[in-house]
Amino acid sequence: MDSPTGLGEVVVKSEDDLSLDCGCTPAERSMKEYLTKGIVIVDKVSGPTSHQVTVWVRQIVGFKKAGHSGTLDPKVTGLLPVALGSATKVVGALLSSPKRYVGIMRVHGEVSKKQLNSLFNELTGEIYQKPPLKSAVKRELRKRTIYSLDLIERDGRYVVFDVSCQAGTYIRKLIHDGGLILGCGANMQELRRTKVALFNEDDCVILQDLKDAFVDYTENGVEAGLREIVHPMEEMVAHLKKIWVKNSAVGAIACGAKLMAPGVTKLHDSIKAGEGIAIMTGKGELLALAKALNSSDEILNLNRGVIAKPSRVIIEADVYPRIWGDNK
Repeated sequence: MDSPTGLGEVVVKSEDDLSLDCGCTPAERSMKEYLTKGIVIVDKVSGPTSHQVTVWVRQIVGFKKAGHSGTLDPKVTGLLPVALGSATKVVGALLSSPKRYVGIMRVHGEVSKKQLNSLFNELTGEIYQKPPLKSAVKRELRKRTIYSLDLIERDGRYVVFDVSCQAGTYIRKLIHDGGLILGCGANMQELRRTKVALFNEDDCVILQDLKDAFVDYTENGVEAGLREIVHPMEEMVAHLKKIWVKNSAVGAIACGAKLMAPGVTKLHDSIKAGEGIAIMTGKGELLALAKALNSSDEILNLNRGVIAKPSRVIIEADVYPRIWGDNK
């Protein structure tokens, strides 16, 4: 079962009013704004907590505000997205995104390859899971989806596996439950997160690389290194379906207005009513996180009425003029 990353096609509803030229593309932001609206994908090492890694990132760039998405246990390594400045408003979008891990499981008895493959097939799909005792959430039975669970290799009782799963899945608990199914017990030896939403290991950097790039910028005025390491906050919503709006509608939405049908220029054709989406400007800036009130087909046929309700406005209110009305 593949991770749900298909967004569908982008379809046009209406043309934008290009006479109103405001904002800029994420890549054209000044270095200061680029940093305050950026995210760093840290390659976390075993040992420090996710909070400590976030503190180190904050200290390197000299920011008062930074936040990570998806806590990794101290011994777990791999992708730890750390949002900077105002990009922390968007970090929640990654919390609910699919994750991928590679790990080592140790089985406590003699188990054949056939038994392991059968187990992994049984655990793929929708499962029930109760969070472990040491967790930050309420310990109640809940459903989670395992998109894929594959055996990579084994050496005696040590089994290397690759798992893609829904956010909020406890891999250590998954392995423990798998051991119960096998009848001999099992525990997780090592775990590394390899993917969060559309970020993967190619996007990872170590803290020293971030430090070197920041020093090169502050002391020598060289921006290239930082722009390569720091990603625009818009990449945090790359896995979400989107609606793009007219320039004349941005200011009103930035001030708290709902998105009206006349303000839409284009959208993904697979949006469902009630689904979480991202609202974008014509220049690709993240305007808001929102809940779609209509499906794509309905939005394309509507000429009036509210079609999305913002849950978190991201863009500043003074970037675009405040033109009120039906999101013209």
